[in-house]
Amino acid sequence: MPQGLNRLATVIAQGKPKDTSWDEWKNQSREALEELFGTRFHSTHLKDRKKMIRVAPIRDEDGIAFAGLLPEESAESGPYGGMSLVWFPITTEGGEGKSLLTFVCGTQGLAPDEDILGRPGHARHVQALGRALAPVVESKIWTKPDPANIRASLPETAKERFAEFEGVFKKYGSLIYAMAEVPSDPEKAKKVVSGFLDFYASERKWRVLKGASDEVESNRKALQKEIFPQVEESDVEALLFDRRFVILQGPPGTGKTRMARGMLEKRFKGQGKIVQFHPGVTYETFVAGIAPETGAGSLAFSVRPGWLAEAIKEAREKPERDYLFVLDEINRADLSRVLGEAILLFEPREIAEGNAPSAVLPQPLPDGTKSLSIPKNFYVLGTMNTADRSIAILDWAVRRRFAFVDLWPSSKVVSDQPKAVAEVAAKAFEALQGLFVQFAPKDALVLLPGHAMFLADSLESLQKRLRHELVPLLREYLLEGRLGGCESEILAYLDWLESNLLSDAEPA
Repeated sequence: MPQGLNRLATVIAQGKPKDTSWDEWKNQSREALEELFGTRFHSTHLKDRKKMIRVAPIRDEDGIAFAGLLPEESAESGPYGGMSLVWFPITTEGGEGKSLLTFVCGTQGLAPDEDILGRPGHARHVQALGRALAPVVESKIWTKPDPANIRASLPETAKERFAEFEGVFKKYGSLIYAMAEVPSDPEKAKKVVSGFLDFYASERKWRVLKGASDEVESNRKALQKEIFPQVEESDVEALLFDRRFVILQGPPGTGKTRMARGMLEKRFKGQGKIVQFHPGVTYETFVAGIAPETGAGSLAFSVRPGWLAEAIKEAREKPERDYLFVLDEINRADLSRVLGEAILLFEPREIAEGNAPSAVLPQPLPDGTKSLSIPKNFYVLGTMNTADRSIAILDWAVRRRFAFVDLWPSSKVVSDQPKAVAEVAAKAFEALQGLFVQFAPKDALVLLPGHAMFLADSLESLQKRLRHELVPLLREYLLEGRLGGCESEILAYLDWLESNLLSDAEPA
């Protein structure tokens, strides 16, 4: 790890010990900050050290000491605005020191960084940073949902968790939008400081020096992993056998149905069935009901078992084998109405304990069955397309009975193709993913097209897939006005795609 970062992490972690004078602390802090430029980042980014580096020791009883990196537009002293990376050192009752490392808006407001602070991707990455570092700091970390909301007070629960920094919160509480108590352990301190520092530098677009590039890239990937956590089939399998009823949810093309089919074939060895939900599915279709029968020129009605009744019967016929009931596109129908009173059957704990609830059917089935209950060997795996707004929203009664797993697009899947295809596909995928991460509002992130749209066995078939699947989908989003502030970026992406990847010439 570059010496500049080592030194800075040490200075921040030690806070302000009782036996260290404020002048010593000031000199150590300034030297550590200046050393970053030339060891981790290109020295040209330190355009004016008197403006960009601020070290403010306590000068009176009411003062709060801090040090850090400020916008280059800041004055050499006094109030400033915009995004800053600042730590607040304190002396503990035992005479030792510790620091609170923060992202904070200056007291002068958002400018000159209103574009950064108001961008959805900034908040998204800050929250990802909090999740990534939580294990390192033992959850002594907090992030604000909206960094630009400088009127929102610090939550009381956050103040209680960081009670030793009460003085900091009284003066700057509403301006802090991310904070972590830096551990005294040197290695943990480095992880926390590098996480905050490298993200700050990326927002400032500072050039990283070669000696630090691997570590900076590792920190970037850690944030990406938190924004789009990847789930293995084994993870879903473990959750399924723990919770019994699970729903895979995510954008189109992320492999939800493929994973469900794979689990049915491999783990359950084909013991189960798959049904496709659609708006026409009713209680009679799913549970049981009266259906018309024609024959010999006459019309009659009879009771027929629905998909659920049939699946339960099949599972009971082989109780020694686990049975998987796959409900594909589960929210394309109104599940509460489809289930009716049968929703009471879906109680995983009672089933596991041998006290499965039962539901009386409106009419007995042809085989004499008068009620339904779920056997211990019966499991349900649903899939749900989060991008389709024409479908029903699952209500609380349904949601509390199921565990949910998010499946996000995977850059690894795109890269694991033949090299000639992978290079072009990854370029298109990562560019689009980056736009959604940075500019898509919260409710539009789930519209990110899945990796399946970037998979092909040749460049020609990839171009066809992008042209006839990806482009129409993005244009539909634009036509429906679903992308919010991301629209202009997507239009520019479509132009780039057409010029570089979909033209008759060899892709650039």
